[in-house]
Amino acid sequence: MTRVVVPVRYPLTEHSRATLAEAISIAGEQTAELTVLHVDLYQQGDDVSRAELKRAVEAAFGPIERARYVVRRGFLVEETILEEVAADNADIVVIGSKQVSRWRQMLRRVIDEPDIESYLKEKLECTVTTVRHNNIG
Repeated sequence: MTRVVVPVRYPLTEHSRATLAEAISIAGEQTAELTVLHVDLYQQGDDVSRAELKRAVEAAFGPIERARYVVRRGFLVEETILEEVAADNADIVVIGSKQVSRWRQMLRRVIDEPDIESYLKEKLECTVTTVRHNNIG
């Protein structure tokens, strides 16, 4: 079965809602399993539970078929997302344009002018869908 992973912030931001809406749509079209992922950063002392994440998503979108909710702890959001995507053996990763800029900043330290989608496709061997947030403030 196809697996879709979508990293989101908690509490859900407008950008996270738009990215999640796209991921839900893709998962529905593909009859895929959806993993909604939130990364708790050690340095921020967050302690979000899976139940809280699920309640927030279902409050915004209603119950979602074939969805699982994952909260991982890490120091770097991008690295933790990569680990979860690899562990989940994801076929599709849906990220927001804001996430792409954070990945770009991280990778600039290592390579010049990184192409994030190509990098992720190479590292993860999956399809990467970027959701543009042009009309969200």
